[in-house]
Amino acid sequence: MNTFLESIEKRAFVMARFATSQEEEALDIVQDAMFKLVQKYSHLPKEDWPKYFYRILHNKINDWYRRESVRNRWRVFFNAKADNDSFNIEDTVPQNAYREPERALVGEEESIDLLAAVDKLALRQQQALTLRLWEGFSVAETAKIMGCSEGSVKTHFSRAVHHLRERLDRPYTSYAF
Repeated sequence: MNTFLESIEKRAFVMARFATSQEEEALDIVQDAMFKLVQKYSHLPKEDWPKYFYRILHNKINDWYRRESVRNRWRVFFNAKADNDSFNIEDTVPQNAYREPERALVGEEESIDLLAAVDKLALRQQQALTLRLWEGFSVAETAKIMGCSEGSVKTHFSRAVHHLRERLDRPYTSYAF
């Protein structure tokens, strides 16, 4: 179980970070999801762990959104603003030791643009995109994790790709969607 959790912790954090835009909240969500997986599903075969984990993670993210909407009502009432910590892009972009400087600069700029564009997607679009592309789940598996129909997954994924292409204003071949 430890090996599995170590293998997914960074990707899960980035998913939660995209969804919440808050580092501490994302860490709490991932920790809660990992704890729930160990507590409830560690006895199941390890092949099933990714599906259960991502379902738990996305449920935790949805729960956070519900709680946040209630908190925001009180913040508006008291005219308080939520503090947004800065996001350090270098923590999420893989570094290669011997890249040519020009290629490295272009790659960094594209990565920053891509992460910023994904951050602006609707939550369900982010979920569909990250589960399908990043984690490699099938449409059926993604639908089960997200708790919706396969048609909804296809719609969310299609809209996410369309919005990313528009926001990035690059030819369709720039990023492999």
